[in-house]
Amino acid sequence: MTEVQFHFNVPDLQSYTCRLLRKAFGARAQVFVMAPGDVLDALDRALWSFSALDFIPHCLAGASERVRARSPIVLGVDCRQSATHNVLLNLGSALPQGFERFERLIELVGPNAQERQQARLRWRHYTERGYNIIRHDVAAPPAGA
Repeated sequence: MTEVQFHFNVPDLQSYTCRLLRKAFGARAQVFVMAPGDVLDALDRALWSFSALDFIPHCLAGASERVRARSPIVLGVDCRQSATHNVLLNLGSALPQGFERFERLIELVGPNAQERQQARLRWRHYTERGYNIIRHDVAAPPAGA
């Protein structure tokens, strides 16, 4: 069964996503990032300039089959565009159709009320289907602090 994680109160979605993808790449995860087109375009640009020391290999889902097959991170508007990825990172408000074929689903949620309300609907969908959800509050102080 897919492991579902929610990361709440993400203050800067783009920067957080870049750091998360850098970590995933370092762990050799194969990640499909699902988001609306404008978000994907901005993320694509951000990944090229995110760090002077790190290269985060990625491509858009519209790239050639050869490029997609060699890219550990693919950015697309529909997770059904993914053939080989084991992690789905959802940056959009829509419920990802076909998420259950991924080993892990990560939902990123910003601090505004509308994003939180949309996330609650997705949370309810997952829990009603028996998925155990792991919750990360990005704004919470670290344990023991």
